[in-house]
Amino acid sequence: MTTRRFRTAVAAVIALAVLGLAGCGGDGTSSAGRQPGSASSEVTGRVTVFAAASLTESFTQLGKDFEAANPGTKVTFSFAGSSALATQINQGAPADVFASAAPANMKAVVDAGNGDATPTTFVRNQLVIAVPEGNPDRVGGLADLTKPDVKVALCAEQVPCGSAARKALDTAGVKLTPVTLEQDVRAALSKVKLGEVDAALVYRTDTRTATADVDGVEFPESAAAVNDYPIVVLKHATNKPAAQAFVKYVLSDAGRAVLTAAGFQVP
Repeated sequence: MTTRRFRTAVAAVIALAVLGLAGCGGDGTSSAGRQPGSASSEVTGRVTVFAAASLTESFTQLGKDFEAANPGTKVTFSFAGSSALATQINQGAPADVFASAAPANMKAVVDAGNGDATPTTFVRNQLVIAVPEGNPDRVGGLADLTKPDVKVALCAEQVPCGSAARKALDTAGVKLTPVTLEQDVRAALSKVKLGEVDAALVYRTDTRTATADVDGVEFPESAAAVNDYPIVVLKHATNKPAAQAFVKYVLSDAGRAVLTAAGFQVP
């Protein structure tokens, strides 16, 4: 082979090699075969969410929707009273996201240095009087709860629904002695559903999820005790990218649609 022919052959090999690298995108993966979302920023893995009991149904749905939108993710929830959840977080319970039913419990978490960012208020909620279906005691307002034959359940005052109930009762000037104080709003509601009490002060959203068992009686003083619900990614989250994505989803139009359909108010 002549020198000229040898040089031509070498040049051709080099050209083919360069074209091959270009087709691989320079990283050994064919640009034509690369799948969208295959970058390292793809959201995957488990997200653990601590959320107020009143968010049970809506957040369960949001978790399913988030998983469908982000294949490879799994959302697990712990639902309870916000004060109990805040205590668990501050004692080191593993969680990625906290959604509280009141700013005070969120403040306890942030002040302890366990919030990763500034909490965002994503919904609001308002109290109603839960009564058995058909309202057999004809409860029309807070004053009716003081009748001697009406047994009432309230949330404990350290729980957001209990604090809101106290504000509403004070606004109405009503002195009320409940027969039980519960540690979260679902426990208070269950007392009505089981027939153990005649009424309970719970959130509007809670009566919507139990329409076959209870009715919700609106009362004007509830406007003085509207609860803001803040949400935050936690400082010690083990899966911050997925936690941030879940919070973003809750705040999205899709998330807001689920929450407002459940009866929550837009902040």
